[in-house]
Amino acid sequence: MVTPLDIGVVVAGLLLAFVGAAVSVYAVTLTGFLIGAGAGYLAAPNLVGLIAVDGLVLSGAGVLLGGAIGGFLAYAGLSFAVLVIGGTVGGFVGRFAVGPIYAADAAGFEGTALLVGATLAGVAVGALFGFVLTRTTLVVSTAFIGAALGTRSLTPEAFSTAAEELALDPILFDPTAIPFLAVFALGVLSQFGLFKLGYVTKLAGILPGARRWTASDDDEGTPA
Repeated sequence: MVTPLDIGVVVAGLLLAFVGAAVSVYAVTLTGFLIGAGAGYLAAPNLVGLIAVDGLVLSGAGVLLGGAIGGFLAYAGLSFAVLVIGGTVGGFVGRFAVGPIYAADAAGFEGTALLVGATLAGVAVGALFGFVLTRTTLVVSTAFIGAALGTRSLTPEAFSTAAEELALDPILFDPTAIPFLAVFALGVLSQFGLFKLGYVTKLAGILPGARRWTASDDDEGTPA
């Protein structure tokens, strides 16, 4: 059964995928909210028994509190948030897309070391891109996260299962799946098109607060 939460997550994902970097202050804050909400949802079960509150209420409070903290931190430190978002996406790609290619024929400690190395390399590359190529990092990161949510590669149910099992496996997905890749590719092309055609400037002039921090051209340096 499709719930309003499912619909909201899909809509938020598609917005991130197709217009995320065009209005960076909103996209980064929304991404921070979603990451914070997910962290709060995963952390809530650990507090059951410590706090005399119903589990459902506690989970809801964890989502709202985590989302509020994540959104505020992202808004307050936008440039730093881009580094974190880029590093997070880079680490995921390194671990689950690049790492298995090199670790396919390795076993035991060697295989684990290769996966860890690929993950750390992905984090480093993603963060570096976030520092040097701010706009590109935002386009790719918001398209990636948005595609995962918009195609239901990541769902509220998956986060619920991860919280219950205290494991990350339920929220892992195949980044080579056709629906995900299709939305991701279209999102990247759409967002670069918005910059190319000048719609970003128009959006920044209409939306309140967007001028505070809108992703600049990569050759202009990282925005303050």
